[in-house]
Amino acid sequence: MKHSTTHPTRRGRGPVHRIGRSLALVLPVVLVLSGTLAVTRVNWSGSPSHSMLTASDAVAAGAPAHARSRAPQDVLRDQLLTELQDRDPGVVLTHLQQAVNGRPSLAGHCASIARTLGRAAVNIYGPARAQSYARPVCDTSFASGVQSAHN
Repeated sequence: MKHSTTHPTRRGRGPVHRIGRSLALVLPVVLVLSGTLAVTRVNWSGSPSHSMLTASDAVAAGAPAHARSRAPQDVLRDQLLTELQDRDPGVVLTHLQQAVNGRPSLAGHCASIARTLGRAAVNIYGPARAQSYARPVCDTSFASGVQSAHN
């Protein structure tokens, strides 16, 4: 009687290995997507509102067309320019800083808004008085706006 010394070998790695490899590829993608979706549902504005208003909700609510199409930085700029008519630039700059702190997505627009406020302050208060309100909000862009309107 002759016994074989070779052991039978598997030709592949088996179904468990294939399932493990598939999970290793798919699981990170699923985790990233679910994390991204979770972050987009967070109320970052700090207001106690529990419902999120989407563009389709604004259309359904009958909001004016120009209000639906305006970017948040444009709305903020217009609000601050209107406020500048009634209040001094120091208060308006504080509100700009609070808006940027409350909504970090506005940080990229902070400098241009501050420059616009500086130019408007020169029209209202004159260059010397407008310059007296300058402070380091958005990299001293308010002072830059005052300077550009004065020249």
